[in-house]
Amino acid sequence: MSIGSRIVSGYDPERICIAVIGSHSALQILAGAKREGLCTVLLVREDLAPLYERFPWLYDYMLKLRSWSEIASGTIVEKLRSLNAILVPHAGLVEYVGVERAEKLEVPIHGNRGLFRIEADQHSKMRLLVDAGIPTPRVYGSPEEVDGLVIVKMPGAKGGRGYFLASSPEEVRRGLERAVREGLIRDPREAIIQEYVVGVPAYYHYYASRLYRRVELTGMDIRYESNVDGLRRLPPRFAESLEPSFVVVGNIPMVLRERLLLKVLEYGEAFARTVEQATGLPMMGPYSLESIVTPSLEIRVFEFSGRIVAGTNLYTGMGSPYTWLYWDEPMWPGRRIAREVREAALQGRLEEVVT
Repeated sequence: MSIGSRIVSGYDPERICIAVIGSHSALQILAGAKREGLCTVLLVREDLAPLYERFPWLYDYMLKLRSWSEIASGTIVEKLRSLNAILVPHAGLVEYVGVERAEKLEVPIHGNRGLFRIEADQHSKMRLLVDAGIPTPRVYGSPEEVDGLVIVKMPGAKGGRGYFLASSPEEVRRGLERAVREGLIRDPREAIIQEYVVGVPAYYHYYASRLYRRVELTGMDIRYESNVDGLRRLPPRFAESLEPSFVVVGNIPMVLRERLLLKVLEYGEAFARTVEQATGLPMMGPYSLESIVTPSLEIRVFEFSGRIVAGTNLYTGMGSPYTWLYWDEPMWPGRRIAREVREAALQGRLEEVVT
């Protein structure tokens, strides 16, 4: 039995709350829980509270923190459990709290907590995708192997910060040395050197439902990144003098050619099966596969997120063209989470939707 299943067995199913950390996708998660009639708890650092205080109808309880590390403190954990709270993880949980504390957090989590450690390591992430039989870009074992254009990525949920392009062993080494100096990594081996695939970026959003025993496609997006997207607007002679960066600043909605949808769904389902095999815990809740679609319409998945991604914020209150295929009402990931939790509570199956 998982940590969450053990704890939630003592909860009052008629008084379940959805808890979320105040960043990333908190607004849509809170709005979705409210739409489903659930109680909401917001965990927020004091300096970020003014944003959420402008939307007081979205939360029933606001727990202000001096630092993110307080989330794992006995006081906060006890408060969450007294409120029958189920925590919805997003990129902030592991990034702010740390893998060790997030894994052992004595609060039920709607998601697979066994993925936290895998997702924090770029090399483990790629091995899981390969194990799922999903086409991926080539990964180079060392700078010396580089023989073409590559993208070098930092570990953790940093929104693309520190990523860089290189085309020779020396450029890779220099970039890794800079990343160590800037504190993005402690050891160059923490970063991953990946083949840069030319094509259209497409990020697929899924929801793995334990109650309905299916993987749903909930939307897609393209990330808008600085400054690489801004460089496209510059004349080549100016763009060539600037080094591209890949910090995500926003998201753009996307609809894929219908002939590609079967492959997208098959990859999402294969990923969910492989996660359960790798972690011993079922895949549940939202997740994302991040890909490049080549001119030959091959989908190459270069990364995944094992929890809700900010690109799903696009569909808050409306749903996407894909959620309407499952639900004849506005359904977005934040609401889909709350729907699953609410129905599980009504059916006496809360232990199945938490870890």
